[in-house]
Amino acid sequence: MKTPVPRTDRIRIWNDHLRSFHRGGKVLLTRGIASLDAATQSKIIKAVSEFDQFTPDNDPHHEHDCAILSVEGHRIIFKIDYFDPTMTYASEDPADPKQTARVMTIMLTDEY
Repeated sequence: MKTPVPRTDRIRIWNDHLRSFHRGGKVLLTRGIASLDAATQSKIIKAVSEFDQFTPDNDPHHEHDCAILSVEGHRIIFKIDYFDPTMTYASEDPADPKQTARVMTIMLTDEY
């Protein structure tokens, strides 16, 4: 018999999948990020995709849903939000991809 994967672990797996591979949800860049040159934008997207410095301070719920990092002198935050499939309400169960539309927003910290 298969051991069920704990809820927080499932949320973290789906969040890592979106953050690392840009699959399983939408990735949005704010105006501040979009106003940067293409090379800097690419470095920021790559840095977010490769981010693995989660700590109790920046990831208290162990979901890998938000963190702050520096890229090319810019302070960046990424944040993953969970919506219902119609993107009208919050998801009832972020651990269930059938009930959740994930949206990761990448922004400059002063835009938050």
